Amino acid sequence: MSPITTTIIITSLATGTIITSTSYHWLMAWIGLEMNTLSILPIISKQHHPRATEAATKYFLTQAAASALILFSSTINAWNSGSWDITQMTDTTSNILLSSALAMKLGLAPMHFWLPEVLQGSTMKTALIISTWQKLAPMALMIMTANNLSPTILISMGILSTMVGGWGGLNQTQTRKLMAYSSIAHLGWMATISTIMTNIMIMNLLLYLTMTTSMFLMLISSEAKTIQDTSTSWTTSPTMSIMMMLTLLSLGGLPPLAGFLPKWLILEELTMQNMTLTATIMALSSLLSLYFYLRITYTTALTTAPNTTPMMFKWRFKPTLTTTLLTSTLPITLLSLPMAPLILL
Repeated sequence: MSPITTTIIITSLATGTIITSTSYHWLMAWIGLEMNTLSILPIISKQHHPRATEAATKYFLTQAAASALILFSSTINAWNSGSWDITQMTDTTSNILLSSALAMKLGLAPMHFWLPEVLQGSTMKTALIISTWQKLAPMALMIMTANNLSPTILISMGILSTMVGGWGGLNQTQTRKLMAYSSIAHLGWMATISTIMTNIMIMNLLLYLTMTTSMFLMLISSEAKTIQDTSTSWTTSPTMSIMMMLTLLSLGGLPPLAGFLPKWLILEELTMQNMTLTATIMALSSLLSLYFYLRITYTTALTTAPNTTPMMFKWRFKPTLTTTLLTSTLPITLLSLPMAPLILL
């Protein structure tokens, strides 16, 4: 792909998200979502491989259907209320349709089937974009319409997503599919809290973005496409193996790492709202996710790949964009909870 083409595509990708996030009119939000979808398709299908073409087709069909549903729900709302304002979603049918459309856009269960398949058919860098940047526009719409969306539907989808995200990942050996199921589980936590307390949801989203970015950057640097590949990362760079282990534990939500913070606050808020059963199910389902994170942790940091005694360790990588980004995302991923008291002082 030529530099000009790449620049245009990346710019369109960024512009689409910004338009959706900053608009108050449904038509502008829809245009932003369409720009977003159309600009990522060449990035996914860039490889000229049947798997990449299949992934791009699946992505296009689901996103186009979700965009059509969003347009349909906003039209029904405008027909009944006379307003195209995003924050004025007063019609019940429109809200139900919008909840379903946003769930399909994000990859919440039971509309999650496209996400693991699309990530598996993409490159690691494309999978990183789909798992992080592509979640921003639908999340912005969810935040803006949180007061009007159906809490029952979102909480049900949230519980189902945390369970599916845990169960689905247990049987996987491909790191991209594992990250897809990890994404589904995290989005489930966000969907559950979205109608109760939006602030916690935004904080969860920001931490999810930094943790997922850190993890993908390390997988890109170590070229680990399967769990088996992660076992050789210790012989390549011991430092990165330790960091990968800590990032995985943070994704699993273990204290005192940053990933524990959103889970702790969400469970606390759910119990304060007398939703003890929901909190219990979600806490237990996060153990399923933790199991497959620990499985990668074990192969990464606690097993040694075959190597000779005089072998030279590569302690430092050549400075690239990937390693530069890692230096900014890793401290947030690992230390934002332990360092929180210093921020508050």
